Amino acid sequence: MHKNWPVTQLPKNAAPGKRPGLRVGLMFLLGAGMLCVPVLAAQAPGAKPVAARATAQVKDTAAADYVGTETCATCHEEVVKGFANNPHTKLALEHSKNGVTCEGCHGAGKGHVEGGGDITKIFDPAKATPKEVNANCLGCHASAHPNFSRSPHAKAGVSCISCHSVHKSITPQFLLKASEPALCFQCHSDVKPAFNMPFHHPVNEGVVKCNDCHDVHGTFSNSNLKVTADQNLICTKCHTDVRGPFVYEHAPVKAEGCLSCHSPHGSQNPRMLNMPNVNVLCNQCHSQVAADTVHGMSAGSTDSVPCTSCHTYIHGSNMQPAFLR
Repeated sequence: MHKNWPVTQLPKNAAPGKRPGLRVGLMFLLGAGMLCVPVLAAQAPGAKPVAARATAQVKDTAAADYVGTETCATCHEEVVKGFANNPHTKLALEHSKNGVTCEGCHGAGKGHVEGGGDITKIFDPAKATPKEVNANCLGCHASAHPNFSRSPHAKAGVSCISCHSVHKSITPQFLLKASEPALCFQCHSDVKPAFNMPFHHPVNEGVVKCNDCHDVHGTFSNSNLKVTADQNLICTKCHTDVRGPFVYEHAPVKAEGCLSCHSPHGSQNPRMLNMPNVNVLCNQCHSQVAADTVHGMSAGSTDSVPCTSCHTYIHGSNMQPAFLR
């Protein structure tokens, strides 16, 4: 029979005190305790563990390199004075005034001060690469803009300070260098003429802003378009009359979206359509021959009667699969 009984269970009729497993366990614990004695003796009473002391030393060394905003103000008085109205000030006042300060962005200033203002001893965004600037800003703003690194702006070498001015900004919100859309048009001059078309979104008028539709810090969609579960929501959040849902949905609306028929920035055509003639637009998907056969019309008559004269609810209908009025 098996003689090695568990420590907590003795065999039947076993003699009291005979627990070989228990004796082995006690001997192991005794040996381990003897090995720990020298280590415990070497550490003075009340002393921090070795790892904790090392971490504290690193923190103390780093803290000693920071000189404080008051020291920065001795040379940069105007900048520090104007910083009182900066959104970052709220963060600077947090955590017993140990939040975001000058050195929160520019790095520890001890070497810069001791070097008599040596600019090589401080981080200057104006002289840094876009990648370095972005990494510095995203150190705090990464959670708000997690997709910036994959955005077209980042890939084109556009840095945060290309659009934002931390010390001096034109707008009180977002610290922009210029107001929208002027700021965007500095680079996107190819889009600017569209907003002068006879039919356009009122961007120049200040009713609609570029960031109403685009997330300039990057998305998973083309052209930095804001991403939603229903991509048409970018348009239908304003154009609620065509939002739906509808019992009978027009396939292009769901498949290709609003841009299959409309130019989003501006157009010379009513309703910002891609084509000047409604029938030509419809016939891109609906063959002219098929349309003439179904409606029993001649080719000439279909040109004079717009499709939407009958198919009024072209975005979708709750009554007619043919979107009839």
